[in-house]
Amino acid sequence: MALSASSLKRGLSHTVDLIHDLKRTQIVQYAGASGDFNPFHTDEIYATQVSGYKTVFAHGMLVMGITGKMLTDYVGDGRLTKYGVRFTRQVWPGDGLKATATVTRLFDTNERKLADFDIVTTNQKGEIVLTGYAQAEVD
Repeated sequence: MALSASSLKRGLSHTVDLIHDLKRTQIVQYAGASGDFNPFHTDEIYATQVSGYKTVFAHGMLVMGITGKMLTDYVGDGRLTKYGVRFTRQVWPGDGLKATATVTRLFDTNERKLADFDIVTTNQKGEIVLTGYAQAEVD
């Protein structure tokens, strides 16, 4: 069932625990699905010894996709009209992620009811790893 405009108000937040322990396997599976085999994400020796990172890290688009699923679960499939993010911190194997969507505006246009959201995804330490915005059609 799609989210209704009558159930929303400015400032209302929806928070979901997305993942409790990101596995390297999930990062490699995403590399295969996306075709992005950048060694930062898949090659431990390259990531640590060549690039100086503590280990491999998740693709930003993997984090965006996980966060996007939270949004579509909340507003309904096919309801997002805009979605954009900024990556602010790396996500490492073992990290947990939590996302919050906060209503910033409700409005009507062309006989459609729309809602704007601010999006924040944090890791288990409360550090922001992604910020963004979304807009969705609501009934």
